[in-house]
Amino acid sequence: MADKTTFKLPDLGEGLPDATIVEWSVEVGDTIRLDDPLVSMETAKAVVEVPSPVSGKVLELAGEPGDVIETGAVLATFEIDPDLPQRAEGQDTGHHHGPKPTKGTGSKAPSNGDQVIASDDGGAISDAGDAAPEGSAGEGERADSGTVVGAMQSSDTVHAERASAVGGVRAMPAVRALARKLKVDLARVRATGADGVVTMTDVKQAAADGSAALRPSPSGRRAGGDGTAASEAASAAAPSPQPLSRGERGSTAQRTALSASGRPMRTQPPTVSASGQPEQLKGVRRNMARVMADAHAKVVPTTLSDDADIHAWTQGNDMTARLVRAICAAARAVPALNAWFDGDKLTRTLHPHVDLGIAVDTDDGLFVPALRNADMLDALGVREGVNRLRAQVEDRSIPASELGGYTISLSNFGMFAGRYATPVIVPPCVAIVAAGRARHQITPVIGGFESHKVIPLSVTFDHRACTGGEAARFLRAMLDDLALGS
Repeated sequence: MADKTTFKLPDLGEGLPDATIVEWSVEVGDTIRLDDPLVSMETAKAVVEVPSPVSGKVLELAGEPGDVIETGAVLATFEIDPDLPQRAEGQDTGHHHGPKPTKGTGSKAPSNGDQVIASDDGGAISDAGDAAPEGSAGEGERADSGTVVGAMQSSDTVHAERASAVGGVRAMPAVRALARKLKVDLARVRATGADGVVTMTDVKQAAADGSAALRPSPSGRRAGGDGTAASEAASAAAPSPQPLSRGERGSTAQRTALSASGRPMRTQPPTVSASGQPEQLKGVRRNMARVMADAHAKVVPTTLSDDADIHAWTQGNDMTARLVRAICAAARAVPALNAWFDGDKLTRTLHPHVDLGIAVDTDDGLFVPALRNADMLDALGVREGVNRLRAQVEDRSIPASELGGYTISLSNFGMFAGRYATPVIVPPCVAIVAAGRARHQITPVIGGFESHKVIPLSVTFDHRACTGGEAARFLRAMLDDLALGS
């Protein structure tokens, strides 16, 4: 009898308890070779390509695109083919099954007293400020090569995202995920990448001009250009309401806002919800929900607000760059807010440098990439760094190491709307600065009144680690720096 083996979803290097299936590279009955692409999985940080652990026939696949699979759960079942290459018995694959041991965010890493658990997902931050791999390699152990995925095979070579051909279309897993989201048929997209690879730009262009919209298949499901059904990501638009016939006017299947007398009426009891179907959170939003709940339970937040008068600014000032500069100036004046706090051990770590977390809003959820050494950058360097981080977040190419380890964070929500805010502090950080929408206000000056432009600022701090006086002095230092003309 042929040997059968099951493959469990490995820990994809981010300490998350689950991942979402984006796309299978094989079907049941196919023969796959060792380390060939098996499935693309979406985590809170990236779309990751998982390779096959064996060579053989695919007997069973665990779910469909969009399904959430827990780390350590069976992902696929294979019938091993002894005539094809196999991994040597006992050879380390770098896979780690099952959830990692829980660590308190902000606590010391058990393997090294000089490391601090700092990232949102529990990664350790080394003295150099980079995220250290889980289970730091000791003597004689192979070091992780440092990618988002972590080691996925026995050598130091790891599997990064690469273009795979499915249904005759060559594209990266992240590109396929974007196509599903934008309802774009990859088979109809004009590829401009090397060797005929469809790029992010190609998909966005096709979505913008409508040249490759998904078409419903005869079965009623929208078929993706990569040969897979995409009904999960591309639901058909609801038809417009049609006039009711005489026999349908009394049907409970239809709702009306007016009674027979023409007066407004309630169509359902107030305790009954009539809105939509429950939607399972996945990927980034799923992780965001966990992180926010954990932060809410651990932090004692307090917020101070004031308006920064920027009347003296000269034309051409970059608001984001000036905010970053002001935060760095305030961190030098009051280091207490540029710090990490361990609520379990009641220890505080003040940082001599500023790694600024920049909140980036996307349709998939909130990302907070770190602008490293922000205190060493000039205005041009800040702008280039912020643009790079935003571009990497948008195309989901940002390394997991850049999504944690920041020492203080900034939310510039004012680019959309709003004045003041009470943003959430993610441990082990102790402060976050929020900038609202700039406006003009009447300001008294000697001899009368003037219209000055101001930026609403809110500084939310963990009152366990910072005093109100420290937070107020930090905010004062920001206001003073922003008041300068250049």
